[in-house]
This record gives sequence, C-alpha cells and structure tokens, in this order.
Amino acid sequence: MIQLKEYLDKRLFTNYKNYIFQCFLATVSIFMILLFLNVFDEAALIASLGATAFIIFALPSTYSSQPKRIIGGYIIGVLVGILCVSLAYALFSEMILYEKFGLIIFGSIAVGVSIFLMCATNMEHPPAAGIALGVVINNWDYHSLVYIFIAVFIMAGARKLLSPYLIDLI
Repeated sequence: MIQLKEYLDKRLFTNYKNYIFQCFLATVSIFMILLFLNVFDEAALIASLGATAFIIFALPSTYSSQPKRIIGGYIIGVLVGILCVSLAYALFSEMILYEKFGLIIFGSIAVGVSIFLMCATNMEHPPAAGIALGVVINNWDYHSLVYIFIAVFIMAGARKLLSPYLIDLI
C-alpha cells in the first residue's frame, strides 16, 4: 500500500513552522498584489509576480532570490517589454494581423532579449522574462508597472529583512 509519507518532503515534519510561515507570506504578498491590479487584463504580469513569490519564499537562499537580481531582472524585463511592444505597434499597426502576428513575434523577442540581458548583466531572475512577455501581450498602463515595481521592491525587501528566519523549502 502507498504511504502518504513517501510523497511528502522529509523536512516538512521538522520544519513545518517554516513551511506554514513562508507560504503564508507568499499568500499575503500575492493577495495584496491582486487587490490593486486588474486580474483579467494583467494576468501575465501577475503570474510572473506569483513565480517571484515562490522563489523568494520557497527558495530564499538561491541566486535568483537575491534582491539585486529580482529588482534588476524586473527592470530589464519591463524595459525590454516596453521596447518590444512599441516596435510591434510601430511596425504592425497598419496590418490586420497585428494582434496575433505582431504579439507572437515581439513577445518571443522580448523573452529572448530579456534573458540575454539578464544573463549578460548578472541580473538573472527567471520570472522577469515572464514580465517582458506580459508587457507585450497584456493590456497595461504605467500605473500598473509602477505598482508592479512597488510590489517587487516590497517582496525583495521582505526577503532581505526576513532572511534570518527563512529556509529553503526545497
């Protein structure tokens, strides 16, 4: 017979307080983000923040959870996304197929360029490639981007402040 314990992390039982506390922090972070962003129009932007919350609160000692990389990665991702969506509008706005073709081309380019720039500058934060794509394919405004940066700064600050109390859950 299959035992449930076989499928659970062995450290869960000795570190259950950390599991609960850190997952609670991630839950509260995303709850606060969802209160202020349009869940339907900005789903891809929000999804990247969910991935960031996972890295910060489940893997706090990893390379990509360092505040410098979180913030730097998001700066790169957002700037590349804005550049790519601007190019898409400039080059494909007169075409009937803009909606699909332009978004496919420049969404792909945004991911590739943001990955290159993050790696080249040692600002690797994987969810930030998602924000580059989200900026290209989602409806957004500058207020949303400002709020995303506020959320990123708060999560990165929480990671820095709480690092003595956080453990890697994986």
